[in-house]
Amino acid sequence: MKNNQTSQTTRQQRFDQYVTLLTEAVDHPDRAEPLRDYCTGLLLPVKRKSIEPIAAQVAPSHIKAKHQSLQQFITDAPWRDRPALWVAYNYALPALQRHGGLKATIVDDTGIPKKGSHSVGVARQYCGQLGKICNCQVAVSLSSANEWLSLPIAFDLYLPKEWAVDPERREKAGVPKEVKFRTKPQIALEQIEVAHRVGLELGVIVADSAYGDLPDFRECLTALDLRYCVGARETTTVWPEGQEPLPPKAYSGHGPRPKLLRRDKKHRPISVKDLAAKLPEKSYRKVTWREGARGKMSSRFAAARVRCAHMDFERTEPREEEWLLIEWPEGASEPTRYWFSTMSRKTSLKKLVYFAKLRFRVERDYEELKQEIGLGHYEGRKWRGFHHHATMCIAAYAFLVAERGLFPPGEIGGQSRFPQFGIPGSQRSRGGAGETGATQSDLDRDAAKQTRRGSGATPTALPMLPAKKRLHTRGV
Repeated sequence: MKNNQTSQTTRQQRFDQYVTLLTEAVDHPDRAEPLRDYCTGLLLPVKRKSIEPIAAQVAPSHIKAKHQSLQQFITDAPWRDRPALWVAYNYALPALQRHGGLKATIVDDTGIPKKGSHSVGVARQYCGQLGKICNCQVAVSLSSANEWLSLPIAFDLYLPKEWAVDPERREKAGVPKEVKFRTKPQIALEQIEVAHRVGLELGVIVADSAYGDLPDFRECLTALDLRYCVGARETTTVWPEGQEPLPPKAYSGHGPRPKLLRRDKKHRPISVKDLAAKLPEKSYRKVTWREGARGKMSSRFAAARVRCAHMDFERTEPREEEWLLIEWPEGASEPTRYWFSTMSRKTSLKKLVYFAKLRFRVERDYEELKQEIGLGHYEGRKWRGFHHHATMCIAAYAFLVAERGLFPPGEIGGQSRFPQFGIPGSQRSRGGAGETGATQSDLDRDAAKQTRRGSGATPTALPMLPAKKRLHTRGV
């Protein structure tokens, strides 16, 4: 009993310290109380985590006043999201460092189903949560990850073109004038460029084929000197190892000297699907990449060195060789997935598979952020409110990621839900309407009680972008 009380006390201290850091990031001491209340509400086991239910939980005897306070903090207050997200990143970073280090940065997007047409950015578009086209909002995220832990570090709403060119809808939703239409890959690249510019460790960039199959996306990553392992589609064309485009035509002595690469009817690139079929059977090996809920996850893979061929007849130099990773499960009639990677030529097949399959981490993040934290529960319609709510959800999640980091890695893998983390005790003492608090568990396996925890040196605080260089992906 005494150990459990000590656990709750030290966890409360960590939560208090963390909220203090977040308060500094939102620029005004008057925002401390609503920030704390909102984070607290997001961590409570409440079915719906929008402003009104949170107000009812944290201040059951003053619901109306608390509702107004939280509404002003989320919808109206002009604090910036990125500093708060970076506080969350810095807080959770030691947990990632203790459990294998930061291995990758995962690019992805997620859909949030919505009714009606007035919520900012809502349109008929593909929603991964439902697996179909529906009325939804879509946001692009960047997540720091290893196989045990991960955390979103950027989260930006995708604004469909019909919204971007409609002044009336933009004004009603409070979309900043500087925000123009950008594709999802353009949003992701902007997020990556900001993270790279301020010196964040990014590791290997991981993305699915919606991003990775775009040559411009991959080339921008290479220009930033970043390695990647990204999905590709079966129709993408490549030059097999040892082959490349034909050189420019010989100079005839008249007119400009030819500079562009060539291909002809006999010398042409092939699709990655055709290349996979041409590889000898011995090229495919069984690789196990992680332990899943139903046991070890494994499949057959092959890797080949290739040059991407997209529009290279408009280039003067062939592209560099890179890895093509192919998954062809045993018994399947054809390959199921493909990836390109610029990791070292000496990279093992198992390591390539590790990064190709690391996207499961962000899928788990989305599941928990939506089902447990309430990422998709925001009921407002404004640009600023959408991003403020998302930022507070990620900040609350970062606290739980840091708490999970107190467990040995073998135990982290089994934490698919986190109500057992409960909520800091002093907040529940206010009394709550509806469900009771979650069971508390002993998280104090790490003796450290300070805000920044970790083995080795304390990570350096993230530099803030100069005002003139800040991105305008957030409402200010």
